[in-house]
Amino acid sequence: MKMNMYKILLLLSITVFISCSDDDEINEESILDTTTPELSELDQWIREEYVNPYNIEIIYEWSEYEFDIERYLYPATKENVQPALEVVKHIWIDSYTEVGGDNFVKNIAPRQLALSGGFNTNPEGTITLGFAEGGKKIVLFNVDFIDYSSRQNIQRFLNTIQHEYAHILNQTKPFDEQAFGEITPTSYNPNWYEVSDAAANEDGFVTAYASSAITEDFAEMVATFLKYDNQGWNDFIDNISSSQAREDIRTKEAMMVEYFDQAFDIDIYELQEVVQEHTDEVVN
Repeated sequence: MKMNMYKILLLLSITVFISCSDDDEINEESILDTTTPELSELDQWIREEYVNPYNIEIIYEWSEYEFDIERYLYPATKENVQPALEVVKHIWIDSYTEVGGDNFVKNIAPRQLALSGGFNTNPEGTITLGFAEGGKKIVLFNVDFIDYSSRQNIQRFLNTIQHEYAHILNQTKPFDEQAFGEITPTSYNPNWYEVSDAAANEDGFVTAYASSAITEDFAEMVATFLKYDNQGWNDFIDNISSSQAREDIRTKEAMMVEYFDQAFDIDIYELQEVVQEHTDEVVN
């Protein structure tokens, strides 16, 4: 009986060994496609202009994991991708590089830019032009609707990335939120969308959205400041009727200037000038 059991176990062992050997032979070739995908001209351009120098991945093809599937969103039309990215690079990346040095954006940048063709409309009627996710990804909307002949339209599009990049800078080196928030402490409003920009200006905010939170206030200060040349910025403030509001915005400006100088050794007035020069160069 013991001998029979030994023979049975031996036979099973041989069978398992043969089966494993057969499996090894069958699996010598992977069932996964490991061939290198062929890059299109657009992909090659993205690799040369964004991936290789700045380690920024560009997501322009649709993925349900990159965008909110509960919103009516769609991928950017392929021929609109490179023109949008050229504008983003020249006005945002090239400007910070010129003022902050060759490694500034290389060291502090989102790892991904995701592009959507249409507008991201919210239930309350506002439009989200872009947002940042943990400093790692910036999502930009309305890529299919950029008017390259309109300075105002280009500024609106770039305002998004300037705002979101300010958040990334703040995550790298925080600003003094408590001191900044004490400038207009009683005027922050979660229902900011019910207030016009003009009304928010009279409360000491550069936009209505700036009044939504302290961090948004700082980011809107940066984005709005970089939207104007120096004369335009001064005119914007001088046109606010409330002297207290003008003083509050000037105080926020001084804190913003100090932050860029101390945190990154950047003269934001110089950055403003370079951004305007680069904007002039891309407006058709």
